[in-house]
Amino acid sequence: MSAGQPLKLAIAGLGTVGAATGALIRGQADLLMWRAGRPLVLRAVSARDRAKPRGFALEDVAWFADPVAMAREADADVIVELIGGADGAARATVEAALAAKRHVVTANKALLAHHGNALARTAEAAGLVLAYEAAVAGGIPIIKAVREGLAANDLTRVYGILNGTCNYILTTMRESGREFADVLAEAQKLGYAEADPSFDVDGVDAAHKLAILAAVAFGAAIDFPALRIEGIRHVSAADIAYADELGYRIKLLGIAHRSSIGLEQRVQPCMVPVGSPIAQVDGVFNAVVAEGDAVGMSFYQGRGAGAGPTASAVVADLIDIARGHRVATFNQPAASLKKLPAAPSERHRGAFYIRLMVVDRPGVIADVAAALRDESVSLESMLQRGRDPGAAVAVVLTTHETEEGAMKRALERIGRLDAVVEPPRVIRIIEAL
Repeated sequence: MSAGQPLKLAIAGLGTVGAATGALIRGQADLLMWRAGRPLVLRAVSARDRAKPRGFALEDVAWFADPVAMAREADADVIVELIGGADGAARATVEAALAAKRHVVTANKALLAHHGNALARTAEAAGLVLAYEAAVAGGIPIIKAVREGLAANDLTRVYGILNGTCNYILTTMRESGREFADVLAEAQKLGYAEADPSFDVDGVDAAHKLAILAAVAFGAAIDFPALRIEGIRHVSAADIAYADELGYRIKLLGIAHRSSIGLEQRVQPCMVPVGSPIAQVDGVFNAVVAEGDAVGMSFYQGRGAGAGPTASAVVADLIDIARGHRVATFNQPAASLKKLPAAPSERHRGAFYIRLMVVDRPGVIADVAAALRDESVSLESMLQRGRDPGAAVAVVLTTHETEEGAMKRALERIGRLDAVVEPPRVIRIIEAL
């Protein structure tokens, strides 16, 4: 394309993000033209309801009821996929766009987590761009930061708060002392959580994002099945209060760590030191930390979701395409991406918080300590409030760093003690943040 020639766009999906993206392209047309070096022109859209107000004019835009047909037939250089979902119309639209030799911009983390390797190979073989800044951490430009800003670094770890719904719930639980179910219901009323919140609160949304981020950080093929995923449903107000007393805050973290034993990828609630930067990230905000050999630790914070931040990231990708900016989808050619061996979960090392409900009687703590001792798990601290002989009381333990396999075996033994009246609650402690 010659300089100044418009970049023609088509948007598949005019929900909250799609409408915001269209409005941003139209409303900031002059500014975007200067920054892109040529106009960004919306030529076509696809959505279910043509009569629904979208916040920008559609009279001069071609309308397609079928997004796949739009991807094949629209007068467009780039298809912007904002439908969502790992399969169905979203996947078919992206595949049709690449087959029709059109660049693709997407905010679809589920699609990339499950099919990103194949889509990247298709795009790169055809000389096309598959861009997805909006798929990870919303308005935080973390893909560009890791892939380009930190390109000189050998990265060993990326981690962060990747789901604003969970961060809002945990923040509100800490500030109010209320339980998970109560705060979740409030988050749903406020629009911070979906009617079916499973993808968020069970950690799946964060895992999709982590899988993509790990691929970019380590130049590895996406390996979503290798992720260990744990959500926040079991985190109680008591756990949050004990964490505060011990000098920690509970955050749902996505952590990817490349080491000599393989690639560790996990999403789980973690206790982080209250003085660490990531502990201060509250509400619906996201944060990502990358650790490299040259730069050390770099920290990024911002809004991880919402119409405006996500649309901002989508349009940033469009500007890169307009400028002719080309990079490998996952930081090295897709054809050369390799599946890194997964680090065995039993060999993960870390400290742990354990909350037990036990019958208050002589010898119980000795039995618990023996189970830990026999697996070479060293205790750091123990909390018990009050005495109530014969009744169930809470006992909180923290351990020094140990292998997860040893911790698991000790907990299985502790859980079988007749004095332990409910399954032990365990949360990973992350000190070095």
